[in-house]
Amino acid sequence: MTQRTYPQGVPCWIDTEQPDVEAAVEFYAGIFGWTFEDVMPAGAPGRYLIAKLDGQDVAGMASAQSAAAWSTYVSVEDADAAVQRLMAAGATVRSAPADAGEGGRSAALADPQGAEFRIWQARRRLGAQVANQPGAWNFSDLHTANTGAAIKFYEEAFGWQVDDLGFAMMIRRPGYGDHLEATVDPGIRARQSGLAAPPGFADAIAWIAATAPGEPPHWHVSFTVADRDQTVVDAERLGARVLSQADTEWTRTALIRDPQGAEFTASQFTPPSG
Repeated sequence: MTQRTYPQGVPCWIDTEQPDVEAAVEFYAGIFGWTFEDVMPAGAPGRYLIAKLDGQDVAGMASAQSAAAWSTYVSVEDADAAVQRLMAAGATVRSAPADAGEGGRSAALADPQGAEFRIWQARRRLGAQVANQPGAWNFSDLHTANTGAAIKFYEEAFGWQVDDLGFAMMIRRPGYGDHLEATVDPGIRARQSGLAAPPGFADAIAWIAATAPGEPPHWHVSFTVADRDQTVVDAERLGARVLSQADTEWTRTALIRDPQGAEFTASQFTPPSG
């Protein structure tokens, strides 16, 4: 099986910090069907689990004393060099580059508007191996109050390009569609052509949305689900709070706050062509 790899500048991994890991395991196993592998050495402080879907890596889960939240990681070739480049572009370092065992090297930063993101220099763990399937990561979205300033920063930081589609702002990493076509998704362009996807959608890696009043800037995580309504039922049964639901021409979504407070979106893909 060809492993999924991520060129520099492409979001590659997500994880969540949770005060009660065992409770979070029960919730996410119940809602997405995940299984978990504890990858921290015996006796190490804290815990870090790899969530798997059908045996393949989909996300991470860490123990933390802070509020529960989801984080998005962007692939880089050299974490230390990337931190210097990102600082020069206006980012603030929240935690310096550090090794994550044999898996890779990471750092946490915040963009000039305060939205935190992380970077990942892959070694043994290459990033999410399943995406855009029910129970797996769909996209991450930047929620920001100043879209113009955010676009300027991320274009300089990662070489991203942003297209205003009218109904949404799409972030592209030029060349990513070519990479997918050559590796794990040879039919990507034919499939998207059949769906009448927007031009450049093969290169899409994320989206930008304006923050709601009082909402802090942040990177938000969405998961693909087969049935939004059933996911809502399952989430509430497992102790989550459903904050809102929305239907568009392309998706049926629900904004969910998990039992410990981390928010994410569950998204059912409903293209106009069926």
